[in-house]
Amino acid sequence: MTVIKVVQADITTLKVDAIVNAANTGLRGGGGVDGAIHQAAGMAELDAACAKFHGCPTGEAVITPGFRLPAKYVIHTPGPIWRGGNHNEDRLLANSYRHSLALAVQNDCRTVAFASISTGVYGFPLTRAAQIAIKTIRQFIAQDQRLTEVIICAFNAPTARAYQEAIEQN
Repeated sequence: MTVIKVVQADITTLKVDAIVNAANTGLRGGGGVDGAIHQAAGMAELDAACAKFHGCPTGEAVITPGFRLPAKYVIHTPGPIWRGGNHNEDRLLANSYRHSLALAVQNDCRTVAFASISTGVYGFPLTRAAQIAIKTIRQFIAQDQRLTEVIICAFNAPTARAYQEAIEQN
């Protein structure tokens, strides 16, 4: 049985098989969690690995080595930019989680940690994003039990609370 849990921590310090980066479509280290992951992994190495993909569309995902991170892999997924909710944002966000989980199991990962996709500078409403994330994760693990643990890694207390509430409600 797969465990879903929330931790408040720096995702770059987690010892899991894969961490999921809230990437931009160019896969270049930006701000927030994306920049922190690129810095901790080794900017030159991770940038070179990401450059081989020539970008990644919103809602899709790609995987690279973790380089200097404790995680073996980094899964990069560009979530949607919030534009009011009428531009397929919910579907695109669910796809980010679904494609990231699929890549994790395809690469024999058993433990995966997600950043809160799209809720930073992309402006996706936190409560709504948490509900979509937990629902999508639950749907995925109902079909594929290869993962043993899925962690939502929250950078701050409000984010941790939102995801914990989504777990309790779903």
